[in-house]
Amino acid sequence: MISLSYLIRFLEEDAPFGDVTSEAVVPEGINARAVIIAKQEGVIAGVEEAKALFEHFGVEVKVRKRDGEKVKKGEVILELTGDARAILLVERTALNVMGRMSGIATEVRRLVDRVKAVNPKVRVAGTRKTLLKPLDKRAILIGGGEPHRFSLSDAMLIKDNHLALVPLEEAIQRAKAFSVYKVVEVEVETIEDALKAAKAGADVVMLDNMSPAEIAETIAALKREGLRDRVKIEVSGGITPENIEEYARLDIDIISLGYLTHSVKNFDVSLEIIGKA
Repeated sequence: MISLSYLIRFLEEDAPFGDVTSEAVVPEGINARAVIIAKQEGVIAGVEEAKALFEHFGVEVKVRKRDGEKVKKGEVILELTGDARAILLVERTALNVMGRMSGIATEVRRLVDRVKAVNPKVRVAGTRKTLLKPLDKRAILIGGGEPHRFSLSDAMLIKDNHLALVPLEEAIQRAKAFSVYKVVEVEVETIEDALKAAKAGADVVMLDNMSPAEIAETIAALKREGLRDRVKIEVSGGITPENIEEYARLDIDIISLGYLTHSVKNFDVSLEIIGKA
């Protein structure tokens, strides 16, 4: 679960001086019963985070659907009992967290299922194209995907802007010398650079913005040189839900998509007060 202190920051931003509407309209001391329901079908996520927020404000929570479970439209995810003002204070923050995380988890699960049906060994990964990394990375995991790097500190990914300053082979040598514990990945756009990266000792070679035909040609070249089994092959750039199966059919290991987080469609969840407790 994401840390409570991280989640509370969202709520403090939403109500820096309290919920003035509820404080003005709802008498103090009223207890209420409420439910959070799914308004569409998909994979639910953010349940533990919503539960922690409500419980922090003294609301009793019963979980009816757990993170990673599939839900149908109209199904109850959480049942809430407690101070009405507290429920209304947390409502939007909890729904925003669940909506975003469930949207990511639902799309990840959909793409993972499609990719696995074509090539069971290929993994679907996210990227760092997000500002809400704790939520988004956890949502990717709940959906069955790989989160990729969480931060710049986790692994080494040598990109084009690094290679504009340092030659490819030297960059890999420097990375390898820097730490024996960090995975070294190199982003390349040509067959020639893919071969150089593999020969220089890269752990992962990312084939960036290549067509399926270009990737197939690159893999064939790696096999001819006896290099294919020495590296993981990641493909990225230009991959969409519409063409992902074309890439999955290739002899690759990972498909990474920034789309999973930078173009997420919110999952529709709603909180309904069903009466006084």
